[in-house]
Amino acid sequence: MSNSAAVSPASTSIRVSVVVPVFRPGAAFDELIDSLDRQTLDHDRFEVLLCDDGSGEETAARLVEIARDRDYVRVAYLAHSGWPGTPRNHGIDDARGTYIQFVDQDDWLYDGALEALCDYADQHSSDVVVGKEVGIGRRLPSRIFRKDVPRARLGEDPLLEMLTPHKMFRTSFLRENRIRFPDGKVRLEDHLFVMRAYFEASTISILASQPCYAWVKHAGSASSSRIEPETYFPHLEAVLDLVERYTEPGRLRDRLLRHWFRGKILKRLTGKKFLGYPDEYRDRLIDVVGPLAKRRFGPGVDGGLSFPNRIRAGLLRADRRADLVSFARFEMEMKCRAVVTSARWSRGGGLYLTFDVSVTRDGQEALVFEHGTGRLTSLPVSMDGLPTALLEAGRELQNDQVELVLRDKAAGVERRIASVHPRSLGAISVAIDPLKVFGPADESRGAKLFVTVRRAGWTFDVALTADAETLAAAGHSPLLAGRTCTPVVGRGGSVELRRQWPGGRLKDLAGRAVRRVRSGSRKR
Repeated sequence: MSNSAAVSPASTSIRVSVVVPVFRPGAAFDELIDSLDRQTLDHDRFEVLLCDDGSGEETAARLVEIARDRDYVRVAYLAHSGWPGTPRNHGIDDARGTYIQFVDQDDWLYDGALEALCDYADQHSSDVVVGKEVGIGRRLPSRIFRKDVPRARLGEDPLLEMLTPHKMFRTSFLRENRIRFPDGKVRLEDHLFVMRAYFEASTISILASQPCYAWVKHAGSASSSRIEPETYFPHLEAVLDLVERYTEPGRLRDRLLRHWFRGKILKRLTGKKFLGYPDEYRDRLIDVVGPLAKRRFGPGVDGGLSFPNRIRAGLLRADRRADLVSFARFEMEMKCRAVVTSARWSRGGGLYLTFDVSVTRDGQEALVFEHGTGRLTSLPVSMDGLPTALLEAGRELQNDQVELVLRDKAAGVERRIASVHPRSLGAISVAIDPLKVFGPADESRGAKLFVTVRRAGWTFDVALTADAETLAAAGHSPLLAGRTCTPVVGRGGSVELRRQWPGGRLKDLAGRAVRRVRSGSRKR
């Protein structure tokens, strides 16, 4: 039972209730509590509901100790349900805040998260706010957090990239629409909850300009374990049923259903992941997802898939199991490299790099297409009996892209530096402007450079490499580059862009000032 009674949000000055489902938390729980202590929102304007799922006496004592000196913390002791849905539902019932922010026990919040989320929700009358999540030890989708979107549209904005419950919801909105998590052990319970909220919401907002939520990967989490096909995919069908209940046949429904076909089925039949399954497990998986694909995903869904996934879907529906394995092996054997061939600084402060990009298999070009038709001719998989259009890349060849990214894995920060659409892979030239990459107050000391290559629907993410002699030829960064920046060769030949910090402030100020003067002169 809870140690407090439910109170209507309208009767209090509490802006947000942080709901945390708890079950025998480890050491990471202390990081969460510390992050709540550091919130910039006044502690009398938010509350924390620790909803314990029958952990036992040891956890109960720990929670009592946490709440002892924190007036904003309340603890609810619940019967064991075995899954986070029931504790979260208790939080919805017991919350006194205008909003509810769900947080998992081994994650944490950035210091200004609650204040920023509440302000943003107030400003835009949001029912749901998707605050920027930062992956700690895990890669997260990036498109959803490229810019603030005060009024996001389902099916148009990339809301499906982030279906975790780590969001802020208006409390009255959840209660009035009876939006709850399923009780008991239900896989994809977060998808059911979030999608229902998305469909019912008047305003969904994305706050991307400020990091809010640290999503920490821990060994042995449910999301990292192998699923049991026979029990997992009926839960997926429940999500598909929800989507179909709220949509009419057509483009929006196909676009939404495609998300789960791609992410929950076809992704499991891809490359190294698929080849790593034991034969018996692989057969069990296809026994379940093959009929499901025929039953639930039509031509409109397939039409928006990438070229590789269209091939994969065709092989799956035809029950071509050996060919699915061969296709996965073909994907795994492809190797992408990006190697710097020249580097130089310009007097205007830009670092100009040229690098060669290649995708090979067994030392030969891996992806060879017939001129004019765009037909893939280098695939070592028999496609006899399948539609010939499956091997035609079509639009994907028009969308090839090479991006240069500065990625600080430790800090969970990724900066997109340059993007080009080459007619063919080979020599790619890009410019890095340190004063645009790093702001005046940026404390970054630099990070590794990575290259994301999109070729015919395949995506490769590789470290940019070079030899020391090539990078040394660039020389020293000029005044107009600001703080001293130096490209160097790190471990394994990877390229790192190192930046002077905390020194170099005067040089940075001088570089920016000279640029402003030059810009003003050109305008006159």
